[in-house]
Amino acid sequence: MVTARTRAVLARIPGLSLGLAMFGGGIGLNIRANLGLSPWDAFHQGIALRTPLSVGLVTIAVSAVVLLGWIPLRQRPGPGTLLNATLVGVMIDVTLFVVGETELLWLRVLYLVSGIGMVAVGSGLYIGSRLGPGPRDGIMTGLAARGMSIRLARTLIEGTVLIAGWLLGGAVGIGTVIYTVTIGPLLQVSLRRADKGPL
Repeated sequence: MVTARTRAVLARIPGLSLGLAMFGGGIGLNIRANLGLSPWDAFHQGIALRTPLSVGLVTIAVSAVVLLGWIPLRQRPGPGTLLNATLVGVMIDVTLFVVGETELLWLRVLYLVSGIGMVAVGSGLYIGSRLGPGPRDGIMTGLAARGMSIRLARTLIEGTVLIAGWLLGGAVGIGTVIYTVTIGPLLQVSLRRADKGPL
């Protein structure tokens, strides 16, 4: 027998999946812009440049490793967590396959702007589904539950992966700054419209 809660969860899966697909597609466009990536994406790209793995596969692999860090923090994944760990990486590689590289600056700027917008809307949809945080977000909330502020946890983690990504050859530049400055306000607007409320 299907419970009311199960039906509510299933009803939110399409929006969650659409959000994650947009999130991954936006990252793919940001990579094609080649103007600088978010800290985690620069880290993933840096690893991909030094291994035979694609950026999407690196994203999935890093998600799996990060999820192991949930164990000592006693964080529990939800269906959104598991979909996030896989679907985003798949959509990054699909986008990179479909959208080729370009030297045209106006097109690269368009990719950057569109990519950041897609990440913001996609984040609002998947966070708003309330079906579990992404692997990387769970680490931050887990640390916050043990006394560290979200701001400090995010700064330490993203600062570390940004430096590591830069050292590995990931794209860090003006796009990184634009992403960092704009993603918070854009996500706030997106989440306000997409939040489904608690189950």
